[in-house]
Amino acid sequence: MTVPVRDLPLHTPIDGRHRKMLIDGAWCDALSGRIFETRNPATGVVIGTVPLSDSGDIDLAVAAARRAFDGPWSRFKPYERQVLLLKIADLMERHWEEIALSDTTDMGMPIVRTLANKNRVLGMLRFYAGMATSIHGHTIGNSLPGEIVSYTRKEPVGVVGAIIPWNAPTAASIWKIGPALATGCTIVLKPSEEASLTPLLIGALMMEAGVPPGVVNVVTGTGAEAGAPLAAHMDVDKIVFTGSTVTGQNILRASAGNMKRVSLELGGKSPVIVCADADLERAVPIAAMSVFANSGQICIAGSRLFVERPIHDEFVEKVSAYAAKLRIGDGADPETEIGPLISPRQLERVAGFIEDGTRQGARLVTGGTRITEGALGAGNFIAPSVFSGVTDDMRIAREEIFGPVISALPFDTLDEVVRRGNDTPYGLGAGVFTRDLGKAHQLANRLRAGSVWVNTYHAIDPAVPFGGYKMSGYGREGGAEHLDEYLNTKGVWIRTD
Repeated sequence: MTVPVRDLPLHTPIDGRHRKMLIDGAWCDALSGRIFETRNPATGVVIGTVPLSDSGDIDLAVAAARRAFDGPWSRFKPYERQVLLLKIADLMERHWEEIALSDTTDMGMPIVRTLANKNRVLGMLRFYAGMATSIHGHTIGNSLPGEIVSYTRKEPVGVVGAIIPWNAPTAASIWKIGPALATGCTIVLKPSEEASLTPLLIGALMMEAGVPPGVVNVVTGTGAEAGAPLAAHMDVDKIVFTGSTVTGQNILRASAGNMKRVSLELGGKSPVIVCADADLERAVPIAAMSVFANSGQICIAGSRLFVERPIHDEFVEKVSAYAAKLRIGDGADPETEIGPLISPRQLERVAGFIEDGTRQGARLVTGGTRITEGALGAGNFIAPSVFSGVTDDMRIAREEIFGPVISALPFDTLDEVVRRGNDTPYGLGAGVFTRDLGKAHQLANRLRAGSVWVNTYHAIDPAVPFGGYKMSGYGREGGAEHLDEYLNTKGVWIRTD
């Protein structure tokens, strides 16, 4: 049974009730009737249930998106799409505290951070709104005989399947939905089963803003039962995915059936390079939070900390002291700086890396302990961890941990640290701390990463492209390049003589 969107009130994610998914402008359960629980990772308490969809539900959502793309949505003018995006931004701004609380309760990010994401998320929507009216082709002079006019058109790619992770549900949702609406595409959004409530809330806001039925669909379920059928669907024109490299490779294989367009933002093992001439007092908190923000559950986490040897011991000591003072707690507490990991499974994974680091000879300077007692005992908490004595071949220095773990490694020369920094299958981000402008430019040019931050980290703006090199994926989110990912270029030839 489906329920019209207008009859579904907006809600906070803490009441434990069942939510339905959004297909063709109506709220519905899975065809199978199956559901699954979502839990607050800070407390282990069930905060809601959602439909457990499968390929049949994906078929319905894709069909709805196709009808919308071929129907009234195709007649929306750029200005009308711009007005709609601005209305969505205004509506999300009015509900921002509710959205922030949803993210905090569903996936654990501290409320001070989810509230602070406001400018970024609303900025994305308003950036895409501006770009909606600037999409254009080119008139191109050609060298053929006769009178032939040649020009290009930019046209929406069609139905987009978007699969997002759990570590930033609001930003990830808008990073996919925004450019789809700006370019005239339609979208089927499959959020992570670990954090589905905020994308459903965003779906409700989209409908309240006047997004036509079928233009935005939100289908909940697992990667295997819902994500894989979406990636392989023959009537999906493009897949955009953020998540692990292994899953990205599977999506790429699945896309071969109809040669659909694919954008992938995958894993990372980003180096942060601290030169001896750096402003250490400034570098310490930035380098630490390049990993510890969101409890290390960030694809661009600067988890390989390369420190020039003369200052290595001092810097590692300062970072460790900073880590030890961070306040761990329920993300709903405004004083919390480090929240929980998303699930018991992720907690076990991170703890396994910490055990391996110690077993392989690295020295755990601080952290590494699980919190199993007191008010936080039922949550998925682990103390921020700093290792020294790490070598490049250790597992903690090679693999993406996705947890609050820093591996500190000394270096002696720029050539050496560039070689070691680039010696990874990933290439998503990198950080550099130096007062020397020449070093800054040299390192920024030589590091093989999609983003290089100098004397800062985590700086992301809607106007600046973001994406990876190597096995960190391809395609860009942000900037004019982002909208190009959702557009086809058509060449048109007209003989006039």
